[in-house]
This record gives sequence, structure tokens and C-alpha cells, in this order.
Amino acid sequence: MLGWYPGHMNKARRQILEALPEIDVVIEVLDARLPYSSANPMLASLTRHKPVLKVLSRADLADPERTREWASHFDAQPNTRALAVTTTQARELKRIPKLCHDLAGQVRADRDVRVMVMGIPNVGKSTLINGLAGRTIAKTGNEPAVTKRQQKVRIAGQVALIDTPGVLWPKIEDQASAYRLAASGAIRDTAIDYLDVAVVTAAELAKRYPEALSARYKLKELPPYQPNPEAERTEADGDPGPDLLAQTGFDGHAILTTIASKRGGLRAGGEVDLHRGAEVLLHELRAGKLGRLSLETPADIPVPEEDNEEDAATDASGD
Repeated sequence: MLGWYPGHMNKARRQILEALPEIDVVIEVLDARLPYSSANPMLASLTRHKPVLKVLSRADLADPERTREWASHFDAQPNTRALAVTTTQARELKRIPKLCHDLAGQVRADRDVRVMVMGIPNVGKSTLINGLAGRTIAKTGNEPAVTKRQQKVRIAGQVALIDTPGVLWPKIEDQASAYRLAASGAIRDTAIDYLDVAVVTAAELAKRYPEALSARYKLKELPPYQPNPEAERTEADGDPGPDLLAQTGFDGHAILTTIASKRGGLRAGGEVDLHRGAEVLLHELRAGKLGRLSLETPADIPVPEEDNEEDAATDASGD
């Protein structure tokens, strides 16, 4: 089971609670490739009474059709708007101040609209703030959790931005989301089983984007998933890998083996370096070299357990 919760996250939560009473609008930065998995449930509960602008970052890496689906999904929610952007492109960010004013409603003319920027680590918050400010204000980096303290900056359009450290929740309940986050780079590589993540990711890509995966690595076939009793782990181990592979219908291990053998992972004697294949797949996925891909759609959002129970009760009653 994947899980990650750096100690400074508790401090970030306290900072959010202290600042929220003075905030007019919340900007939640999400990864456009996985908007559900990159949305922190804790943030949703903390900010449920505030208008929210969902900024779908890295839109240049995401499937445009899937991104439109996500934007429609968020726009249908009360007091919520969505905007897909590439945070490094300043011209795409020019709509944000006006959207913040629209969401805030009536604000005194003599003060700025106060906007808190939130999101999980490595989702593009700092890049967004720098783009809105037109200069380097927030530190950025390829590793998660670069921002460690609260920052405030005034931008054009009479908007004051308050940045907060990246926040992840203490335990990732949805393991499919955990694997997608790990594949995207939101969780440090040192905190995950790199090979396990790549195997699951290979199977997910085979299900969602078979043509892109086959073309990139010149795969003649995408082998179907075959249960291996000796390799299966028990439910008590807490490892969902085999279950996730079965759900995709593809053999991620076999796909990764082929990728490794084609991309510098074939050793003397025919031994295949699977870790080499994992590095190639995850690094190229994150860099967009497989094309514009999204790892989930609104249909992938799990149905809450209480809804399942209600449905079951309805079925049982015959209504």
C-alpha cells in the first residue's frame, strides 16, 4: 500500500485554518492529467464554504478531450469554476484575476480580493504564482514539497495571493489514486516502490491509450493479464498491485519487460533490468513523450460507500 505524509503537512493545515476567515476565494491547483487523485479531500472539507477556482495545471500534457470533461464536471458544482492552463504560459493565466473577482462577488473597492492558493506537492502552485506575479516569487522544483512556508504576493487586477505549503492527506485511501499520483511524480520516488508503480502504470496505459503506448515503444502486442498464484500477495499485505492489474485487463509486468529489453535494459545472458524499464516509462510519461495523456476521467471517481449502501437498500426493496 502506498502512503506518504511528511511532517510539515500538519503545520500547513493549521496555517490554512488560521488564514481562511480572511479569504474570499480559494484557488485549488490540480494536475489536469489526474484531477480527482490530485485533489486533497482534506482541502475540500476545510474550504467547503468558500468559492473555488479549480486550476487544471499541465493542460499541455493532458488529453484535451478528458480535460474538457473535467472542466464541465467542476463547472457543474456550486460556487465553482474550472480553468485549464499551462502554468508556464503567462498569457493563459490572464483570466484568473477576473475569475477570482467574479467568484468573490461584492468586495470593498478599497481592498484586494484575497485568494488562497492550495494544492498537493509538485502540482504547479509555485509556477502558477510566479506566472501571475510576472516574476519569481515562489520557489519551484521538480521534487515535491518545495514550498515550506506561507507566502503572500499582490498581483495585477487587485488580487492578493496567499500561497500555502503543499498538502497531502495522512493516508491515501484510494490505492488507484496513490499509483496515479506516484506515476505523475507527486510522491517522491524515494518513497515509493518504483518498479511496482511502473508495472501498474504500464497496464493502465495499455487500457487507456494502447495506440500511444505501442507506438512509443514499438510493441507488437499488449499481453492480457494472467493471474499468477505464486506472485499474488494476500489482502493482508495491503498491496493492491495484482487487483489493479486485473482491473486493467493487461499484464503490466510483461509490457514493462518488453520496454526494458528495447530501451537499454537487456543485460548479458538475456537478463532484463526491469528497473531500467520502470525509469524509462515513468520519466517519459512525466515528460509528455507518450503524447497528451490523462490517467483518469470523471467516471473513475469512486462512488461513496453510503451511496453504495443506499443503492443496495433500494435494490432490495424493489423500488
